[in-house]
Amino acid sequence: MNKIIKSIFIYSLLSLLIVSTLVVNFPTKAGAVELGLEAEAAILVDAKTGKILYQLNPDITLPPASMTKMMTEYLLLEAIEDKKLTWEDEVSISDYVYKISQNTSLSNVPLRKDVKYTVHELYESMAIYSANGSTIALAEKIAGSETNFVQMMNDKAKELGLENYKFVNSTGLNNEDLLGNHPKGTGETEENMLSARDTARLAFHLINDYPEVLKTASIPFKKFTKGIDGEGISMLNWNAMLPDIPGYLQQYAYPGVDGIKTGSTDLAGYCFTGTAERNGVRLISVVMKTDSLYARFEETKKLFDYGFSNFVEKELYPVNYQIEGQDLLNVEKGKEKEVQIASKESLKTLVKANEEELYEPKLILDQKLLSEGGSLIAPVEKGQTVGYLTFEYKGESNYGYLTSAGETKEKVEVVTLSQVEKANWFSLTLRAIGSFFGDIWTSVSNGIKGLF
Repeated sequence: MNKIIKSIFIYSLLSLLIVSTLVVNFPTKAGAVELGLEAEAAILVDAKTGKILYQLNPDITLPPASMTKMMTEYLLLEAIEDKKLTWEDEVSISDYVYKISQNTSLSNVPLRKDVKYTVHELYESMAIYSANGSTIALAEKIAGSETNFVQMMNDKAKELGLENYKFVNSTGLNNEDLLGNHPKGTGETEENMLSARDTARLAFHLINDYPEVLKTASIPFKKFTKGIDGEGISMLNWNAMLPDIPGYLQQYAYPGVDGIKTGSTDLAGYCFTGTAERNGVRLISVVMKTDSLYARFEETKKLFDYGFSNFVEKELYPVNYQIEGQDLLNVEKGKEKEVQIASKESLKTLVKANEEELYEPKLILDQKLLSEGGSLIAPVEKGQTVGYLTFEYKGESNYGYLTSAGETKEKVEVVTLSQVEKANWFSLTLRAIGSFFGDIWTSVSNGIKGLF
């Protein structure tokens, strides 16, 4: 009996060891175990450079729902900047917009046909309350029709470097909700599609090109009263992570959050593009297809906690930094034969905890300024830019950047530290003569050595 018990014990122990080994070594979806995210796709990005800090299924296309409105905001703010519109321009309400705005099952402020609204009033209702009727009204104002506006959206997406996208309307609603008025050339049941990476790209361009968007996106509560009898519509921002959000939603508030856009449809589930700033570091997050209204904020919190707890902006190399062995450049035809070079500014980047040693300095010289021999040609000015200093990351968590220009944001100019005047003709002649006879002597010396 003791042998049987002993055998069972040994078998159980071996089974436990085998299972443990499988759990440790079995490959898992990148990042999923690390954060335990309950979302179909997600991404976390440094808002300054576009450096990707975390990603989960970043390139699968999913419906962004009302996160679509970030593109509408971009095109509106661009039109304001280009003086094609002003904030005080008045907008007439079409039959189509009127019908959509009366649908209380959608996020809306009820608009009236006998009232004209300013661009700014409609913009606030879109950015704060995700008002769909207001969004379409703005699209019609900018482009003449939502059909034309959708073309603008897709053109701008291409211009901004988005790769996995399709815009079929200005709001992010399913076309079925548009009462048969969906833009021409789009299907009746179609919905906008974006990847998490491209949603982050859109947000990155929006808040960097038009940072004023956050001033409106961060308003927790406002009344919409124009053309409405009684007290008006209470516009409670759908972003429950705003620090000043009122009431029971305070449980989801997160310090530093000031944007950007929520979204939800039956197909999209619940999604959210957020941004928060702490200690001079701003992050952009995207979560797509979470299970509930507030799950999107819980998952976003995981991303922000990870980002702010694990990454800090570090000065990798100070101003006047010189790479050992690469601190001098040869100079041809100058009074001096070389000049010192160093970084013009300090180089900073977001560094993950305990990974500072995984960054190595890298000098890139401007080859257009150099001779075939790799030298500068005198005269050389003090402070002349000769290239740039960047770094090479040797770690494993290298997800790259959102944009092709990402790496260029993490470099600083390298300049000369002194002036080198051009040598006069007499000095150059003596050098040429010395070089001539030096070459002859080298040839003779090599020839004599060859005899022996």
